[in-house]
Amino acid sequence: MKTVLVTRPKHQAGSFVSQLKEYGLASVVFPTIEINPLTDWEVPDLSLFDGIFFTSPNSVGSFMDRLKSTRPDQLENLRKATIWAVGKTTAGDLLAHGLTTEPVPKIADAVTMMSEIGEERIAGKTFLFLRGSLSLGVIPAVIGKRGGRCTELTVYENCPPSLEETAAIQALLEEGKLDCLSFTSPSTATNFFEAMGTTLLPEGVKIAAIGTTTARALEKIGIQTDIIPEYFDGPHFAKAIAEALRQSPSRGNILQ
Repeated sequence: MKTVLVTRPKHQAGSFVSQLKEYGLASVVFPTIEINPLTDWEVPDLSLFDGIFFTSPNSVGSFMDRLKSTRPDQLENLRKATIWAVGKTTAGDLLAHGLTTEPVPKIADAVTMMSEIGEERIAGKTFLFLRGSLSLGVIPAVIGKRGGRCTELTVYENCPPSLEETAAIQALLEEGKLDCLSFTSPSTATNFFEAMGTTLLPEGVKIAAIGTTTARALEKIGIQTDIIPEYFDGPHFAKAIAEALRQSPSRGNILQ
């Protein structure tokens, strides 16, 4: 049985592990980011913004928890706002709060989403961007270039993995026990290789990225992506990994 390294936060890994198992794949969960909500921010008056951007389920959870506990009066303003979500999962989490979003593009990354928003919807308008501590800032940059104004609000932080967990994963790699490393965001990828202290990997290990934004982040640190799904969500990601590993020979203990 081939084994996939899952780098999602623990509270988000369960469904993906189950999806991999359906294809006969084993998993090792190694969260290269842990999400901690921040408390040094306040929910602003949402009526001041023409649109609000959520880029991950983490941004939804952190923001909505704070809004409901400290500014429930702003929920109605949020429901009236134009809301964009990066990815179906993020949009689904918002819908669970009774919030509808603009249509989610097939390719669910910030670059594609911004390219599909007409410039007339940005110029001269004001937006709220809810971000994590490792955000790449794609959305605010595009808004600025198109003549809009953007308030960035960091609502959660991404924390790196522990040294003890890192050592265990290094051992699995050296022993040839991991066939594929899967990454679901730029921060999971960059944190992983920072934790490993190297970008050198044993021969035959596949690199899987859930979307083009994550693949570009891997490319920047010198890692070639082998697997990208047709649709950027968990079920299609698991399927793409399974198909790629089915076509590759067993690694055994071959090392670079």
